[in-house]
Amino acid sequence: MNQRTPDSAKLDRIVAEARRAAEQRELGYRERALKMYPWVCGRCGREFTRTNLRELTVHHRNHDHDFNPPDGSNWELLCVYCHDNEHSRYIDHVRGAGYESAEQAPATGNPFADLKAMLEAKAKR
Repeated sequence: MNQRTPDSAKLDRIVAEARRAAEQRELGYRERALKMYPWVCGRCGREFTRTNLRELTVHHRNHDHDFNPPDGSNWELLCVYCHDNEHSRYIDHVRGAGYESAEQAPATGNPFADLKAMLEAKAKR
């Protein structure tokens, strides 16, 4: 058996670096968004103070977390509940899009095929 075992120390370093980079990126745009916008959820209107500010998140309107223009046009502040709801709706939309694009067989039945005969039979009664 010539299976290679992963170097756990190397994997730990890679994961730690990725987490640090994500935290740095998040802190950068989160801090800018909190300075630009009022501390109010863009959906439900809930207001936030320093004591509960951790529950206010930055939502990327186009769902691309790496697209952070300096004017903040891709951001909106949402409470954690509205943010979760927005992402759930987006996931449902993306999953639904797969079904819509699948080709459907054309309808072969005609619901009105015997309508004329049925009406004539009813008129004869």
